[in-house]
Amino acid sequence: MLLAIDVGNTNTVLGAYEGTRLRHHWRIETSQTRTSDEYGILLRQLFGAAGLDPSRVDAVVVSSVVPPLAFTLEQMAVRYFERKPLFVGPGMKTGMPILYENPREVGADRVVNAVAAYERWRQGLVVVDFGTATTFDAISTKGEYLGGAICPGIGISMEALFRSASKLPRVEFIKPASVIGRNTVASIQAGLVYGYVGLVDGICARMAEELGFSPKIVATGGLAPLIAGASKAISEVDEHLTLDGLRILYERNR
Repeated sequence: MLLAIDVGNTNTVLGAYEGTRLRHHWRIETSQTRTSDEYGILLRQLFGAAGLDPSRVDAVVVSSVVPPLAFTLEQMAVRYFERKPLFVGPGMKTGMPILYENPREVGADRVVNAVAAYERWRQGLVVVDFGTATTFDAISTKGEYLGGAICPGIGISMEALFRSASKLPRVEFIKPASVIGRNTVASIQAGLVYGYVGLVDGICARMAEELGFSPKIVATGGLAPLIAGASKAISEVDEHLTLDGLRILYERNR
């Protein structure tokens, strides 16, 4: 069994694979203060609750955008699963040319998403990942990573609005009945949801112009289904894109 770990700035997503089959997945808070023992015990509890045997884990692969957690997760994997983890990073065989000016600057999660998307669809794509930051990654028809765009995430934008405008209440991030809000809560929800829909559709349209072809637009991340439901650009949502990418990269580097 393969344990795939995707460490984001806000959340960490975990997946347990048997071959190509995702047996179970979990989402937990990313915490730099949590010790290797705390992570290990938590993961074993999650495995137990899902009816999975942690002793069957024979490999661990990690993608992380939080460098201080690397040593913690390595200790956890060795102590609780008796496996040294494979970290996504420079020198790894990705099977995808990285055409960034400095390939080492590309976040591990962005490379993982690009690899997974091209492996599945085999065409030119733009991958939109709704995480702490909202990222756009362009892949050529030849399977080359071309670059992309990085925007403040939805959560960051919401927090900035509520902190800076003292009279505005905190609201639930849901799609309102209308873009023209009839009260303050609905107006904020309309601005957040349709503002991000406009951002996504606008950036994807400009990327398509620069690429010179119509890419398939794929979304992933926790809030992807909500934005995709109102977006004209996004054609598919893949909740497990990053986990699948980790599995693919592990297979290419085992």
